[in-house]
Amino acid sequence: MPNLDQQTIRDFGEQWTRYTSNDGYYASSQMWADICGPLAGADDFVGKTVVDVGSGTGRIVAMLLASGAARVVAIEPSVAFEVLQENLRGYGNRVEFLNVTGERIPPGPFDRVVSIGVLHHIPQPEPVVQAAYHALKPGGKMLVWLYGHEGNQAYLRFVLPLRRITAKLPHWCLAVTAQALTVAADLYTLACRVLPLPLADYMVNVLGKCSRDKRVLTVYDQLNPAYAKYYREDEARALLGRHGFMDIRLHHRRGYSWTVIGTKPDDTK
Repeated sequence: MPNLDQQTIRDFGEQWTRYTSNDGYYASSQMWADICGPLAGADDFVGKTVVDVGSGTGRIVAMLLASGAARVVAIEPSVAFEVLQENLRGYGNRVEFLNVTGERIPPGPFDRVVSIGVLHHIPQPEPVVQAAYHALKPGGKMLVWLYGHEGNQAYLRFVLPLRRITAKLPHWCLAVTAQALTVAADLYTLACRVLPLPLADYMVNVLGKCSRDKRVLTVYDQLNPAYAKYYREDEARALLGRHGFMDIRLHHRRGYSWTVIGTKPDDTK
């Protein structure tokens, strides 16, 4: 689906050139720990060489470096590449920037490949996973975070029909829509503090901890892309498993999404 791939890259290029900052809880080590859950500890990236596929404005790259990564290759195919470079300028030669798509990961070998919130926007992510596998050292790991189907059923009944409209809107109109829906989301979060509503854990303990501008960005991010897939547990496991990764473990983050980690077999053992 090359046209859909290109449209998605354009969508995120526009998004990340308009929403460029990374700060607060949204960009914190606490957020990174929440994404990883029990699958990666605080020292799992210390001294490691890492590839980040779909770096956007550099939020995840900065988290990796703060976690002790020695060097990160930041891959971003969109026009937001310049924003990425500017945001991470202070890290010097600890970051290498590549303005390419994810299947063009350099040969490495690398200790880790991560892709957070990206593969579910790629209609055919298999070439990216294959490239990650080949770029890793034996014993290296790939960590991905994906939208989940389980736990999101009520939300999907609302957002999927809405996105058929919002994905076609010009930026200014989508931005106004995101502002208005953030008000509704804030009210829903207040209700979640006292009622066992769907997505209550996420709304209170993740989105509710972000600043208002990052809550607006999160809503915008949900409504903007041309393509998004919500993975079932078996699909999330198979995404890595069918490309050679072993010891695949999943974490159902906050009951609404999947963090997945797999290991490239070490043939020397």
